[in-house]
Amino acid sequence: MKKILFLHDTRLDTPRGAELTILQLMKLGEEKGLDTKADLLRNFEQTKMSIAAADLVIVNSTSRCPYEIELIQFLVDHNINYIKIEFDYNFCVRRNIYCTITKSVSKCCHNDKFHHFRELFKHAFRNIFQSPAHFKAHKEFYGEAIQNPIIMPPTVEVERLQISEKKLENIIPFFGSLNNLKGGNAYLDYAENHPEMEFHVYGNNQLEREIPENVQFFSPISNDEVLKILGQTKTFICQPVWPEPSGRLAAEAFLSGCEIISNNRVGTFSFDFYPNDPSRAYQEMKESPDLFFQAVGDFFSEKELEIHPKWKNVLIYKSYGGLGDIFFCIPSLLLFQNVAEKLSFAVESRLIPFFEKYFPQLKVVDAVEVKERESDFDCIIDLGNCPAFGGYAIPHVIRYPTHKKLKQHVIHHYIDGLARLHKEVQPEIYQRYPYISSKPKELAYTIHPGAGFLLKIWPTKKYAELIEKIHALFPELKCRIIIGPNDPNPVDFMKIPTDFIELVTGDLLAVGEAMETALFHIGNDAGITHVAGGFNLPTLAIYGPTGPGAWGSFSEINEIVWGKKGVCNLRCNYEVILNCEHRICLNSITSDRVLNHLFQLFNKMENLEAGNQILFGQNNSWKREKNDFILQKYDDEFLVEFHNQSEADYFETLLKQPFDFSEEFPDSIYQVLEVLIEKEIFFELPDFSNWKSENS
Repeated sequence: MKKILFLHDTRLDTPRGAELTILQLMKLGEEKGLDTKADLLRNFEQTKMSIAAADLVIVNSTSRCPYEIELIQFLVDHNINYIKIEFDYNFCVRRNIYCTITKSVSKCCHNDKFHHFRELFKHAFRNIFQSPAHFKAHKEFYGEAIQNPIIMPPTVEVERLQISEKKLENIIPFFGSLNNLKGGNAYLDYAENHPEMEFHVYGNNQLEREIPENVQFFSPISNDEVLKILGQTKTFICQPVWPEPSGRLAAEAFLSGCEIISNNRVGTFSFDFYPNDPSRAYQEMKESPDLFFQAVGDFFSEKELEIHPKWKNVLIYKSYGGLGDIFFCIPSLLLFQNVAEKLSFAVESRLIPFFEKYFPQLKVVDAVEVKERESDFDCIIDLGNCPAFGGYAIPHVIRYPTHKKLKQHVIHHYIDGLARLHKEVQPEIYQRYPYISSKPKELAYTIHPGAGFLLKIWPTKKYAELIEKIHALFPELKCRIIIGPNDPNPVDFMKIPTDFIELVTGDLLAVGEAMETALFHIGNDAGITHVAGGFNLPTLAIYGPTGPGAWGSFSEINEIVWGKKGVCNLRCNYEVILNCEHRICLNSITSDRVLNHLFQLFNKMENLEAGNQILFGQNNSWKREKNDFILQKYDDEFLVEFHNQSEADYFETLLKQPFDFSEEFPDSIYQVLEVLIEKEIFFELPDFSNWKSENS
């Protein structure tokens, strides 16, 4: 006797659609000579033992399982044979994809859970959904990872319907908890507008609003009693707020002959038998369990499933976005190469020399020239932009359903976008950006004062101040200023000799050559900053008006300066940015603040050794009251107390000028300094004097 194990996170005596369906399938399975059991996902070790004893596992709802992620990993890693039945939207932490209904909910997805569910769907023998709309919603998120789908109409036990010829016209029932997602507010609104009618709720009230006098509450009832009442009901209201996967209750009302007041969010009503063919609906729902057992039979008969072959020749465009966006999408392209015999990435001709030198693993072609021979390719994809600022009217453009759903770097949005197109794309193997091999060989840093979008530029005069301050502290460092065709030049504002400065004015290849031997990079929210990311250069990035968000520096060592916090509360969209006169988010950032972040960047760089010179943070502030000091770093305050005036006077001199940490200090001062250095109130400046000999 074949053993089938149903995994589900809720007691099966709960009178809801999923539980009723599972009990029905288990009962029918027993009648067909199968040994069916259920595991309610309370103990992982017990669950693993149950799985090991089963011939086939049916994975139902798991969101309430305390070891859900571990369970999915176990099923996939151990090649367990399973069929996935999706009753809700278990990949969603809310189980309701409410984010697709309202903009007030965003970035609520659990990243690990979302991506583990891709693996769960991908490795299932069959994926079963509750309605065409339910399947479509999952397909929107996961694309081709969902293979071999089955769409099962609600498994209504049609022989138990109790249709009455006489219908009650003045009573409208509601079954279950009266809440917003299930359409409770719409139900009460209708009750308020129809005081002449009665409204019977068989469940508890979960709405915080006044209940109309014509609404009565009763205890929950059995499914047989529900069917009896539906058989006598003329009008039934079904207007959920969430996109209901199926709506077994709605199906029962439809088959019971009720006149339905609904909306477009009931999965059952996305079947083509609604609203005009109840007889076909009756037959399809009656036969619905057979679809499940056909899938079970296919498994035991070892029926082979469709194989997803590689594409032969793929062309990918990036028709929208800037230079940085191209660097963001490179990991997705390299992953996609695994599902194509040949892949070509179309870029502007000026970028080809750079990519041929630094990304030889990626075949690049001229985006203009290749349009003349698109017929050579069996698959053409346009990455457009994430998010789709250019819309979806571009030919071959793909969508990014994870945008504003998952809180992750845009690199991962591009990966998830392409992963929708082929089952065998493996987002999970991406662990690290394919950084360009480089090693700092000179005491030099790169700095880019420009941006493709000029309103994102930190004031050029402040760049000049910053360069001068860096030179005063570290005269050994050379400065390579990257100047594009429309970029401002800080040299025009400098008040000191500039013989330590080299201007990089060539093409992107010249920029790459300047970066691959540099120590670190400083720049705006611009494409060149992300070129530095490609080299994994320690990066100090200055953001404004928009923050880094999903577009932050992807260098493994980075510092972000964003001047908006506490300065401006406006939400910056494109129109706001164009019409902003003060740009206070950028103009309020001082060169001392950026210098502080540079010191913090130095602290993260393992190839730099701290010297003996100590400096109070240039953007930090202090105030003395007798023998006590209040030190402030951004929003943090530190109180330092001394027992006598001489110690306090001595400490004040340390706040005002750099000093040598190798000197003798009173024990009390030394202990205070150690703590304040750790808190980055004071900084140990790096010693570049012997750097060359150590890195030659």
